[in-house]
Amino acid sequence: MTSCNHSALELLPERKETLRCRNCHLTIAAEEVGEGFCPECFANSGSRRYDFEELVASGDGIARYRCEQCGAIVKSRE
Repeated sequence: MTSCNHSALELLPERKETLRCRNCHLTIAAEEVGEGFCPECFANSGSRRYDFEELVASGDGIARYRCEQCGAIVKSRE
């Protein structure tokens, strides 16, 4: 375990509408799915796969921060 006191924290944005490919499990923002197919599956195999599941934001009121010194994720209530 590190001895970092997490004095330099960066607020991480809340997850927007996110999709996960049911084939390769890539997670991607909905607005980044240009033509509707998974870009990772297309790049790897040339297959245009359109099967995604929507990941729902938790909305639990917890703010997440990343320590800029050690990279740890710190959660706190808003």
